[in-house]
Amino acid sequence: MDADWLPFHPAPVKPTYQPPAGAVDAHCHVFGPGDQFPFAPQRKYTPCDASKDQLWALRDHLGFSRNVIVQATCHGADNRALVDALEHSEGRARGVATVTADITSDELAKLHAAGVRGVRFNFVKRLVDALPFDSLGTIAEKIKPLGWHIVIYFESQELPELYDFFTSLPTTVVVDHMGRPDVSKPVDGEEFNLFVKLMQENPNFWSKVSCPERLSLTGPSTYDDVVPFARRIVENFPDRVLWGTDWPHPNMKSHMPDDGELVNMIPRIAVTEELQRKLLVDNPMRLYWPEEWQAAGNNTGEK
Repeated sequence: MDADWLPFHPAPVKPTYQPPAGAVDAHCHVFGPGDQFPFAPQRKYTPCDASKDQLWALRDHLGFSRNVIVQATCHGADNRALVDALEHSEGRARGVATVTADITSDELAKLHAAGVRGVRFNFVKRLVDALPFDSLGTIAEKIKPLGWHIVIYFESQELPELYDFFTSLPTTVVVDHMGRPDVSKPVDGEEFNLFVKLMQENPNFWSKVSCPERLSLTGPSTYDDVVPFARRIVENFPDRVLWGTDWPHPNMKSHMPDDGELVNMIPRIAVTEELQRKLLVDNPMRLYWPEEWQAAGNNTGEK
């Protein structure tokens, strides 16, 4: 791994907050192991190994039931580590892959069978060589028949120039980490209001309210300055929010968060049991396990 890489917390605390039964960690990763699933030659970083078995152990320790594993940029479009984790999850994990524009329908079908339900596109300029405008449009049309969604990762200052492109996308769109707001600015200021407008005017948009450790300027373990931003999104869009640990926290430079303390933040951003259940159970199940969701009598007519 890189010399300045911070490995994940070796012994996170047991959370004092107990998630509701069936809770989903809807944003996490697996890295390697590198000797089995090599990292991409064009990667911008080399992480520590973070295996599926370590992820399952963390899931159980934190009191969660399921995971949504997101393909990380260090593996590029080689989804073998992701697929391996999904195939060994006993149905308790779904995936978000990275694919290229030339992917075939047969290859997409195999990913779907493994448990992939979305594709991720990175618009953070420091993490990619080129922004994926052309490929995203092509891939969006290919995945639409499968009912997959698109996950986009960008930073708040880039939203004005990306806004029209994003709103033209033909599928459900999930935004990573509230579009990385600058929490030194007002929660009701122009910059974050544009993200709220994106959510208000586009009912196909969802948001993850995760990663306070990446956004906070005040730091661990309370991350107080992030709470008003996440709470605003949860309370205004309760049926279109997701939460995840982001384990094993790639590219953290300032500190390594304690995953148990991250779980303890949940009741501060979703302050009622109803909001917590929507955030942790109802919404991720409806998006990633819709068949199970409907079979349990939750037929809302939404996907």
